[in-house]
Amino acid sequence: QVQLVESGGGLVQAGGSLRLSCAASGRALSSYAMGWFRQAPGNEREFVAAISRSGDSTYYADSVKGRFTISRNNAKNTMYLQMNSLKPEDTAVYYCAADPANRYTDYAGDFGSWGQGTQVTVSS
Repeated sequence: QVQLVESGGGLVQAGGSLRLSCAASGRALSSYAMGWFRQAPGNEREFVAAISRSGDSTYYADSVKGRFTISRNNAKNTMYLQMNSLKPEDTAVYYCAADPANRYTDYAGDFGSWGQGTQVTVSS
């Protein structure tokens, strides 16, 4: 129901940073717990980070912990993923997702709305 559009992807050198944005429309972002997922070529979609509806709680996949930060600005109807110390293994299409049941979860099946994805490519 909520429409999500990711932006901010691109090509970056290893060790560099990117900030992804996820803009929501149709429904208020504050209605949803949110998450970021990614899918690398030939791989299944994997969990990256999740954030509670209020933004009070976050958690991360071990692979990105300490390097990525998920945040949200409900007033701007936007969620973010700050990615620092990027590695070639971070190369993937990154997807924003919303959980209509307001769960705080890392399970992709719990997220009913997905963005189109934005490509992140990290060169070495």
